[in-house]
Amino acid sequence: AEAQQPAKVPRIGVLLPFPAPTPAAPSPTLDAFRQGLRELGHVEGQSIAIEYRYAEGKFERLPDLAAELVRIKVDVIVTSGEPAIRAAKRATSQIPIVMAAVGDPVVTGLVASLARPGGNITGLSLLAPELAGKRLELLKETLARLSRVAVLWNSPSVAMRHTFREAQVAAGVLGLTFISLEVQGNPEDFERVFSMIPRERPDGLFVTLDPFTRLHRRRIVELAAKHQLPSIYEHREFVDAGGLMSYGPSVRDMWRRAATYVDKILKGAKPADLPVEQPTRFELVINLKTAKALGLAIPQTILMRADHVIR
Repeated sequence: AEAQQPAKVPRIGVLLPFPAPTPAAPSPTLDAFRQGLRELGHVEGQSIAIEYRYAEGKFERLPDLAAELVRIKVDVIVTSGEPAIRAAKRATSQIPIVMAAVGDPVVTGLVASLARPGGNITGLSLLAPELAGKRLELLKETLARLSRVAVLWNSPSVAMRHTFREAQVAAGVLGLTFISLEVQGNPEDFERVFSMIPRERPDGLFVTLDPFTRLHRRRIVELAAKHQLPSIYEHREFVDAGGLMSYGPSVRDMWRRAATYVDKILKGAKPADLPVEQPTRFELVINLKTAKALGLAIPQTILMRADHVIR
């Protein structure tokens, strides 16, 4: 009898702009992704192999890392954030790409539309721009004195420019004076923009989310605390790092959902035929330790709506 050929083990490439996780700094999002795969019957090291590539915060490395995944012929690339997704898109038009989380892939030109993405990219959208107004409403409800709001944003990002405009419009509707704190992808920019706080005298801060601000979240939170500035963020990682509050989709849940796209693609589905998923569940996270340090009493109306409270 002829020897049976061993089944080919699919290889998943994971491309991320951030440092590799460590025991001291694990990655809840990657844990959620692997959990999602296990729920669908895919076990790393057994039925699938995962090739991890981390840019370690050096975004200029992303194109080479994406090209490396293409060279080793992974079956699908999973990635997150506009810079990494764009690097993967430039590296291949054939290998399917799953976006685990991205602001607005249509505005940034990553897909043709949410319903029919076309090409080799699909996945999940954070819908960040449309939520800017809701975040400012929550900040205003939390801070009775709020009349001047600062918005920290990374201007080289197309998605962040869109979020910035949405926040600007929302601030006008809410009757808030709007202050722009613009950074340009340089870590030294944070010291510069926060030095404007004593002069501009904002009552609160809204920090927009992109890979650059996420990478430097601890520094942003530290500077907000130094200036006694109550802040709202788009992602709970900032609150876990000491930020006051966040409102947005659960990125962990999105990474777990990304596993369903990988499963469908490994079973033969084409990315062009898989609509980009929009979040349906949003979480409000409050850090009461930070509120106490700011001398701030969080209204009961906010606490009752919180999904997670850090005490």
